[in-house]
Amino acid sequence: MATSQTQPFHFFAGNTPLLISIPHVGTDLTPQVEAGLSEAARPLPDTDWHLTRLYDFAGALGASVLGARYSRFVIDLNRPPDDKPLYATATTGLYPDILFDGTPAFLPGKAPDDSQKAFALSEIWRPYHEKIGDELKRLKQRFGYAVLFDAHSIRGHIPRLFEGDLPDFNIGTHEGKSCDAGLTQRLAEICAAPGYRHVVNGRFKGGYITRNYGEPANGIHAVQLELAQRTYMQEALPFDYIEAQARKVQPILKRFVEVLIGFKPR
Repeated sequence: MATSQTQPFHFFAGNTPLLISIPHVGTDLTPQVEAGLSEAARPLPDTDWHLTRLYDFAGALGASVLGARYSRFVIDLNRPPDDKPLYATATTGLYPDILFDGTPAFLPGKAPDDSQKAFALSEIWRPYHEKIGDELKRLKQRFGYAVLFDAHSIRGHIPRLFEGDLPDFNIGTHEGKSCDAGLTQRLAEICAAPGYRHVVNGRFKGGYITRNYGEPANGIHAVQLELAQRTYMQEALPFDYIEAQARKVQPILKRFVEVLIGFKPR
């Protein structure tokens, strides 16, 4: 992917109607956040590790790809700018101060102050979302519609967030509001692969990106996929990519992306 050091993201421009957003893959930290992280948070455990590697086929298929440079511990790009909770159940906010398991993310008195939060909002969050908006506008002007795929991954067992083990593929379409129903059905059929479990609009129904940009009536279809990390990596330190596992799930993900690219609204 082409990298711009003047922007808080990596971006590759494709030639199909699909934009893939990967908002939680970033690992860069601002100096203040890096100095304040707790020991538990220093390894950046809630990162969507290795997703650009897992989806490395996307550019060759013609998808545009947008990936975060900065860690979600600086600011969470998949939360609304007013930090309004997206779920009634346990979650984390725009400026996460706890890990998914409830452990403090910062040392006492070392969490970002208001000026640091304002900087992250204006210099990291807003440019990322402006890029989403600009790219969706470009794609819609060229093709008459656009498709947004928000790609995520997460540990499959986090009792604070959900009971039991998470299905392997968790498709979110804001309860059907952000994406064509027929497209959602086709994606679910792809995820119903032997040896894997899937769910549509289960614990993860789509975050801010899916909910904010998905407007099927306006020609923009958005879907989120929360992938259980056990399908391609080691979920605990050192968070290694497991090639043998990844090779099994990549054909499914590739077909998922191909269907998104080939989708044409009626």
